[in-house]
Amino acid sequence: MTGRKKWTLIGLAAAAVLLVPWMAVLAMTLPGRTTVDHWPLAWIGLDVLMAAGCAATALLGLRADPRARLTASATASTAVLDAWFDITTAGSGTALLQAVGCAVAEAVLAGACVCLAVGKGRGRTRVPS
Repeated sequence: MTGRKKWTLIGLAAAAVLLVPWMAVLAMTLPGRTTVDHWPLAWIGLDVLMAAGCAATALLGLRADPRARLTASATASTAVLDAWFDITTAGSGTALLQAVGCAVAEAVLAGACVCLAVGKGRGRTRVPS
């Protein structure tokens, strides 16, 4: 392992540790409710990002370009985030049921992207250590 890689990994570990007290501060200080400007833009932006990730992954994957693994990974993350925010920002009743339905579809998308990102097949390259 190179020195740069080792220090990068140590930095990531430190960030994980430092985020724990930060989450406690947020839990104690964030309001239970808030008004959000540009609410539709935020949601549409997530869907645009997810669509772009799907398109990029498909295009790269069909060309057997190993970078499809990167876009698949990013798209999976976006789908999981979208599902999280769908559920946690939904009201009760019908709105929550609709959010759960969307989250199931996004989980399927995320699962497919993870399979593409880590599975064997076209575009597989050996990562140098």
